Amino acid sequence: MPKPYKIPQSVLVVVYTPAWEVLLLRRADGDDLGGEYWQSVTGSKDAIDESWVQTARREVFEETGIDCRTGTSLAGALVDWHLENLYGIYPQWLHRYAPGVTHNTEHLFGLQVESPCPVRLSPREHTAYRWLPYQAAADACFSPSNAEAILQLPRLAGGFRREGVA
Repeated sequence: MPKPYKIPQSVLVVVYTPAWEVLLLRRADGDDLGGEYWQSVTGSKDAIDESWVQTARREVFEETGIDCRTGTSLAGALVDWHLENLYGIYPQWLHRYAPGVTHNTEHLFGLQVESPCPVRLSPREHTAYRWLPYQAAADACFSPSNAEAILQLPRLAGGFRREGVA
């Protein structure tokens, strides 16, 4: 049975500490493309009616083992930054989307954790992780929208730090 096409709606979750250290993950499929593709937590909706918050909580847990799902101690630490990016899908990943789909909408979140912590990687998706000061993390990202979100971290997280999401 063929794999269903990806929904062109995804989340970007910047996981960070109070000292503005940012978690980056190295994409497993980037190794085959001749480069290291470092990024924050990202992922597409599983269903068109899945909410942005549900997608963010699920992707953080799947990709890192950090649990910010409803009912956990970190549930209130996930913050919707109320920002979206529209970008062209990289050519090497267009085959994952329905014919004619060329752009993706990315919804941004932040997740503050107490300190850099070990993460449990999904080996199918990522091969390594590292915590970096936010400016160095932005420099390491292959995605311009991811780098920009990280550079805006002090402004975005400072303004929304205590609001959380339901």
